[in-house]
Amino acid sequence: MTGNHWKLLNMAIEKLGVEFSALDLTFHDMTDGKTTGDVTSYWPGAENEDVLVCVFKGTHIEEPFHRQDFFFINYAYRNSYQALSAKFNNTVTIHEDECYIGQPYSGYALRCDSAEETVIVGVLIRKDAFFREYLSLVYTDTELFRFFIEPQTNRFSEEFIHLTMTKDHAIRVVLELMVIEYADRREDTQQILKALLQALLLQITRHYRISRTADKPPNSLVAQIVRYIGDHSDTVTLDELSEQFSYHPNYLSALLPRETGKKFTDLLLEKRMERAILLLRNTSLSIEEIAAMLGYSNHSNFYKAFKEYYGASPRKGLKQK
Repeated sequence: MTGNHWKLLNMAIEKLGVEFSALDLTFHDMTDGKTTGDVTSYWPGAENEDVLVCVFKGTHIEEPFHRQDFFFINYAYRNSYQALSAKFNNTVTIHEDECYIGQPYSGYALRCDSAEETVIVGVLIRKDAFFREYLSLVYTDTELFRFFIEPQTNRFSEEFIHLTMTKDHAIRVVLELMVIEYADRREDTQQILKALLQALLLQITRHYRISRTADKPPNSLVAQIVRYIGDHSDTVTLDELSEQFSYHPNYLSALLPRETGKKFTDLLLEKRMERAILLLRNTSLSIEEIAAMLGYSNHSNFYKAFKEYYGASPRKGLKQK
């Protein structure tokens, strides 16, 4: 990075650090029976903003345990901080160059009490905007896809993602660009931030997949193939599987039924229909948009496949699932 970049970045961090105290992060009581005593914060950005970048810069912060109605990505840019997680009812330490990704309404509290200054970069994303514009970016990873889409069906899912990376990782670079852009907001800032957020989510998806693979023992060949079909159900073919796993298509055609009881086409249809239900239940996407996301050349083919699989049309079938 050039000296000018670092100068702009430091100025942007200082500016957003000052602006942080002015953000409307008021905590409001939640009234339904399940959440008595809980408080939540609502979107603190402007009405015309779908993406907001904020910076905490200081030595002490102690939020009350709360929920929020937006997605957030908090990155420990300098030094460490703690996050009180509802899922495990304990404190998770987020070390420098690690990030904590939270869902809407997941329980959370930011904690920091340090002798040295801590800098946390936060990217906030409106829930509706995420489902409308960014869901397709995480489609290729089944676990990540479910993580981002689950808040629509389980409002209090309490899930979070904790990622570790190096100081020169692309995720940090993209975040720095977002900080600089948001600190000097202009007429086209949201457009630029949305493009940068696409790059950020793609990098997160890649890093999440690599991290998860490294943390788990290798699966059997068949398990790896079935997972690959699920992660790439919009485009995968038997020839692609053959190339990916270095086995002849005829061998795979015999292996899958023998080990799973299902042919490749059956497994592909199963994975597509599972995604179809998630998309129908959790998004306002049209049948045409869902069909395209699932890899169907036209919505008529999707409609026919869905009806044959579930015995009902997409909209009617949704009500029965």
